[in-house]
Amino acid sequence: MDSVAFEVFGITIAWYGIIISSGVVSALGLSYIIAEKKKLDFEIIIDSFLWAFPIAIICARLYYVAFEWQNYSSFMEVINIRLGGLAIHGGLIGGLLAALVVTKIKKVNFLQYIDIVMPGIILAQAIGRWGNFMNQEAHGGPVSAEFMSKFPEFIQKGMYIGGTYYHPTFLYESIWNVIVCGLLIYIVYKKKENQNGIVLGSYMALYSVGRFFIEGLRTDSLMFFGLRIAQIVSLIGIVAGIGFILYAVRATSKKQLK
Repeated sequence: MDSVAFEVFGITIAWYGIIISSGVVSALGLSYIIAEKKKLDFEIIIDSFLWAFPIAIICARLYYVAFEWQNYSSFMEVINIRLGGLAIHGGLIGGLLAALVVTKIKKVNFLQYIDIVMPGIILAQAIGRWGNFMNQEAHGGPVSAEFMSKFPEFIQKGMYIGGTYYHPTFLYESIWNVIVCGLLIYIVYKKKENQNGIVLGSYMALYSVGRFFIEGLRTDSLMFFGLRIAQIVSLIGIVAGIGFILYAVRATSKKQLK
Protein backbone atom coordinates (compact mmCIF):
# COMPACT_ATOMS: atom_id res chain seq x y z
CA MET A 1 0.00 0.00 0.00
CA ASP A 2 1.37 3.41 -0.98
CA SER A 3 1.17 5.98 1.83
CA VAL A 4 1.86 8.81 -0.66
CA ALA A 5 -1.20 10.35 -2.31
CA PHE A 6 0.57 12.51 -4.91
CA GLU A 7 3.46 14.92 -5.48
CA VAL A 8 3.46 18.70 -5.91
CA PHE A 9 6.66 20.22 -7.31
CA GLY A 10 8.59 17.23 -6.05
CA ILE A 11 7.06 17.37 -2.58
CA THR A 12 5.22 14.21 -1.59
CA ILE A 13 1.79 14.61 -0.02
CA ALA A 14 0.96 11.71 2.30
CA TRP A 15 -2.49 10.23 2.75
CA TYR A 16 -1.95 10.53 6.50
CA GLY A 17 -1.87 14.33 6.32
CA ILE A 18 -4.83 14.51 3.94
CA ILE A 19 -6.96 12.31 6.19
CA ILE A 20 -5.99 14.18 9.36
CA SER A 21 -6.87 17.47 7.64
CA SER A 22 -10.23 16.05 6.54
CA GLY A 23 -10.94 15.09 10.14
CA VAL A 24 -10.15 18.61 11.33
CA VAL A 25 -12.42 20.21 8.71
CA SER A 26 -15.23 17.79 9.64
CA ALA A 27 -14.80 18.60 13.34
CA LEU A 28 -15.04 22.33 12.68
CA GLY A 29 -18.09 21.85 10.47
CA LEU A 30 -19.94 19.81 13.10
CA SER A 31 -18.94 22.28 15.83
CA TYR A 32 -20.32 25.15 13.72
CA ILE A 33 -23.67 23.39 13.30
CA ILE A 34 -23.97 22.71 17.04
CA ALA A 35 -22.81 26.21 18.02
CA GLU A 36 -25.45 27.76 15.75
CA LYS A 37 -28.14 25.55 17.25
CA LYS A 38 -27.03 26.35 20.80
CA LYS A 39 -26.61 30.07 19.99
CA LEU A 40 -22.98 30.22 21.10
CA ASP A 41 -20.22 32.25 19.45
CA PHE A 42 -18.42 30.11 16.87
CA GLU A 43 -15.67 32.73 16.61
CA ILE A 44 -14.55 31.76 20.11
CA ILE A 45 -14.26 28.16 18.95
CA ILE A 46 -12.18 29.27 15.96
CA ASP A 47 -9.91 31.40 18.16
CA SER A 48 -9.42 28.45 20.50
CA PHE A 49 -8.78 26.12 17.58
CA LEU A 50 -6.05 28.35 16.13
CA TRP A 51 -4.11 27.88 19.36
CA ALA A 52 -5.25 24.42 20.41
CA PHE A 53 -4.65 22.58 17.13
CA PRO A 54 -0.93 23.31 16.65
CA ILE A 55 -0.31 22.79 20.36
CA ALA A 56 -2.22 19.49 20.19
CA ILE A 57 -0.06 18.31 17.27
CA ILE A 58 3.14 19.24 19.12
CA CYS A 59 1.99 17.53 22.32
CA ALA A 60 0.79 14.45 20.44
CA ARG A 61 4.23 14.11 18.88
CA LEU A 62 6.15 14.80 22.09
CA TYR A 63 3.98 12.28 23.96
CA TYR A 64 4.73 9.62 21.34
CA VAL A 65 8.45 10.36 21.10
CA ALA A 66 8.80 10.38 24.90
CA PHE A 67 7.99 6.67 24.97
CA GLU A 68 9.81 5.81 21.74
CA TRP A 69 12.88 8.03 22.10
CA GLN A 70 15.27 5.14 21.50
CA ASN A 71 14.01 4.89 17.91
CA TYR A 72 15.02 8.44 16.98
CA SER A 73 18.56 9.46 16.14
CA SER A 74 18.11 13.07 15.03
CA PHE A 75 15.96 16.13 15.60
CA MET A 76 14.65 15.93 12.02
CA GLU A 77 13.33 12.45 12.69
CA VAL A 78 11.61 13.68 15.84
CA ILE A 79 9.71 16.45 14.03
CA ASN A 80 8.83 14.36 10.96
CA ILE A 81 5.19 13.36 11.45
CA ARG A 82 4.50 12.55 7.81
CA LEU A 83 4.72 8.82 8.46
CA GLY A 84 2.64 8.90 11.63
CA GLY A 85 3.67 8.82 15.25
CA LEU A 86 1.05 11.03 16.91
CA ALA A 87 -0.43 9.89 20.23
CA ILE A 88 -4.04 11.00 20.58
CA HIS A 89 -3.86 11.20 24.38
CA GLY A 90 -1.00 13.68 24.19
CA GLY A 91 -2.88 15.73 21.63
CA LEU A 92 -6.04 15.79 23.74
CA ILE A 93 -4.20 16.91 26.84
CA GLY A 94 -2.37 19.69 24.99
CA GLY A 95 -5.41 20.83 23.03
CA LEU A 96 -7.73 20.95 26.03
CA LEU A 97 -5.22 22.88 28.11
CA ALA A 98 -4.73 25.40 25.29
CA ALA A 99 -8.50 25.79 24.89
CA LEU A 100 -8.85 26.27 28.64
CA VAL A 101 -6.35 29.14 28.57
CA VAL A 102 -8.07 30.82 25.60
CA THR A 103 -11.52 30.61 27.17
CA LYS A 104 -10.13 32.01 30.42
CA ILE A 105 -8.64 34.96 28.54
CA LYS A 106 -11.91 35.54 26.73
CA LYS A 107 -13.85 35.14 29.98
CA VAL A 108 -16.27 32.51 28.71
CA ASN A 109 -17.34 29.21 30.27
CA PHE A 110 -14.80 26.58 29.22
CA LEU A 111 -17.09 23.61 29.92
CA GLN A 112 -20.00 25.17 28.04
CA TYR A 113 -17.91 25.58 24.90
CA ILE A 114 -15.94 22.36 25.16
CA ASP A 115 -19.21 20.41 25.30
CA ILE A 116 -20.05 21.77 21.85
CA VAL A 117 -16.69 20.74 20.43
CA MET A 118 -16.38 17.18 21.77
CA PRO A 119 -18.65 15.50 19.17
CA GLY A 120 -16.47 17.04 16.46
CA ILE A 121 -13.27 15.89 18.15
CA ILE A 122 -14.38 12.26 18.32
CA LEU A 123 -15.53 12.50 14.69
CA ALA A 124 -12.06 13.75 13.72
CA GLN A 125 -10.56 10.80 15.60
CA ALA A 126 -12.80 8.38 13.71
CA ILE A 127 -11.64 9.83 10.39
CA GLY A 128 -8.02 10.13 11.49
CA ARG A 129 -7.76 6.40 12.20
CA TRP A 130 -7.91 5.81 8.46
CA GLY A 131 -4.58 7.63 8.24
CA ASN A 132 -3.20 4.78 10.35
CA PHE A 133 -4.66 2.36 7.80
CA MET A 134 -2.87 4.09 4.94
CA ASN A 135 0.39 3.88 6.91
CA GLN A 136 -0.34 0.24 7.84
CA GLU A 137 0.12 1.04 11.52
CA ALA A 138 -1.95 0.88 14.72
CA HIS A 139 -3.03 -2.66 13.85
CA GLY A 140 -3.43 -5.67 16.09
CA GLY A 141 -1.83 -9.08 16.18
CA PRO A 142 -1.89 -11.76 13.48
CA VAL A 143 -5.21 -13.29 12.41
CA SER A 144 -6.20 -16.03 10.01
CA ALA A 145 -7.15 -15.53 6.37
CA GLU A 146 -10.59 -16.92 7.24
CA PHE A 147 -11.07 -14.22 9.89
CA MET A 148 -10.01 -11.45 7.47
CA SER A 149 -12.29 -12.77 4.73
CA LYS A 150 -15.21 -11.23 6.64
CA PHE A 151 -13.88 -7.72 5.90
CA PRO A 152 -14.05 -5.75 2.63
CA GLU A 153 -11.31 -6.63 0.15
CA PHE A 154 -9.48 -3.31 0.47
CA ILE A 155 -9.23 -3.83 4.24
CA GLN A 156 -7.88 -7.32 3.65
CA LYS A 157 -5.21 -5.97 1.29
CA GLY A 158 -4.24 -3.16 3.65
CA MET A 159 -3.91 -5.51 6.61
CA TYR A 160 -1.84 -8.06 4.68
CA ILE A 161 1.64 -7.03 5.80
CA GLY A 162 4.77 -9.06 5.18
CA GLY A 163 2.78 -12.14 4.28
CA THR A 164 0.56 -12.03 7.38
CA TYR A 165 -2.95 -10.72 8.07
CA TYR A 166 -3.40 -8.46 11.11
CA HIS A 167 -6.33 -7.30 13.25
CA PRO A 168 -7.69 -4.03 11.74
CA THR A 169 -7.84 -2.35 15.14
CA PHE A 170 -7.85 1.06 13.42
CA LEU A 171 -11.24 0.04 11.99
CA TYR A 172 -12.62 -1.12 15.34
CA GLU A 173 -11.71 2.19 16.94
CA SER A 174 -13.03 4.22 14.01
CA ILE A 175 -16.40 2.48 14.23
CA TRP A 176 -16.51 2.90 18.02
CA ASN A 177 -15.70 6.60 17.68
CA VAL A 178 -18.54 7.11 15.18
CA ILE A 179 -20.94 5.48 17.66
CA VAL A 180 -19.64 7.70 20.47
CA CYS A 181 -20.01 10.75 18.22
CA GLY A 182 -23.70 9.93 17.71
CA LEU A 183 -24.21 9.49 21.44
CA LEU A 184 -22.48 12.80 22.22
CA ILE A 185 -24.61 14.67 19.69
CA TYR A 186 -27.69 13.21 21.38
CA ILE A 187 -26.42 14.31 24.81
CA VAL A 188 -25.62 17.82 23.52
CA TYR A 189 -29.19 18.36 22.44
CA LYS A 190 -30.82 16.63 25.40
CA LYS A 191 -28.71 18.00 28.26
CA LYS A 192 -30.10 20.70 30.54
CA GLU A 193 -28.84 24.23 30.15
CA ASN A 194 -26.53 24.24 33.17
CA GLN A 195 -25.17 20.70 32.76
CA ASN A 196 -21.87 22.02 31.46
CA GLY A 197 -19.20 19.34 31.32
CA ILE A 198 -21.54 16.39 30.87
CA VAL A 199 -20.58 15.97 27.19
CA LEU A 200 -16.87 16.20 27.99
CA GLY A 201 -17.34 13.63 30.75
CA SER A 202 -19.31 11.34 28.47
CA TYR A 203 -16.61 11.61 25.82
CA MET A 204 -13.87 10.75 28.30
CA ALA A 205 -15.73 7.76 29.70
CA LEU A 206 -17.09 6.32 26.45
CA TYR A 207 -13.97 6.79 24.34
CA SER A 208 -11.79 5.40 27.11
CA VAL A 209 -13.91 2.25 27.47
CA GLY A 210 -13.52 1.43 23.79
CA ARG A 211 -9.85 2.39 23.68
CA PHE A 212 -9.04 0.23 26.71
CA PHE A 213 -10.28 -2.97 25.07
CA ILE A 214 -9.06 -2.17 21.55
CA GLU A 215 -5.60 -1.27 22.86
CA GLY A 216 -5.31 -4.77 24.26
CA LEU A 217 -5.31 -6.11 20.69
CA ARG A 218 -2.63 -3.78 19.33
CA THR A 219 1.01 -4.72 18.79
CA ASP A 220 2.46 -1.20 18.72
CA SER A 221 1.29 0.10 22.09
CA LEU A 222 3.43 2.64 23.91
CA MET A 223 4.75 0.85 26.99
CA PHE A 224 5.90 1.93 30.43
CA PHE A 225 7.44 -0.69 32.73
CA GLY A 226 5.62 -3.42 30.83
CA LEU A 227 2.22 -1.70 30.98
CA ARG A 228 0.28 -0.29 28.05
CA ILE A 229 0.20 3.49 28.52
CA ALA A 230 -3.06 3.94 26.60
CA GLN A 231 -4.84 1.46 28.87
CA ILE A 232 -3.61 3.23 32.00
CA VAL A 233 -4.71 6.60 30.62
CA SER A 234 -8.04 5.07 29.56
CA LEU A 235 -8.74 3.88 33.11
CA ILE A 236 -7.98 7.38 34.36
CA GLY A 237 -10.23 8.78 31.62
CA ILE A 238 -13.14 6.56 32.67
CA VAL A 239 -12.90 7.68 36.29
CA ALA A 240 -12.44 11.36 35.37
CA GLY A 241 -15.27 11.18 32.85
CA ILE A 242 -17.68 9.78 35.41
CA GLY A 243 -16.54 12.55 37.74
CA PHE A 244 -17.44 15.24 35.19
CA ILE A 245 -20.83 13.63 34.58
CA LEU A 246 -21.61 13.55 38.30
CA TYR A 247 -20.45 17.17 38.63
CA ALA A 248 -22.82 18.25 35.85
CA VAL A 249 -25.77 16.31 37.27
CA ARG A 250 -25.08 17.72 40.74
CA ALA A 251 -25.04 21.26 39.33
CA THR A 252 -28.54 20.67 37.94
CA SER A 253 -29.77 19.26 41.26
CA LYS A 254 -28.46 22.29 43.16
CA LYS A 255 -30.25 24.66 40.80
CA GLN A 256 -33.51 22.76 41.20
CA LEU A 257 -33.21 22.95 45.01
CA LYS A 258 -32.86 26.72 44.78
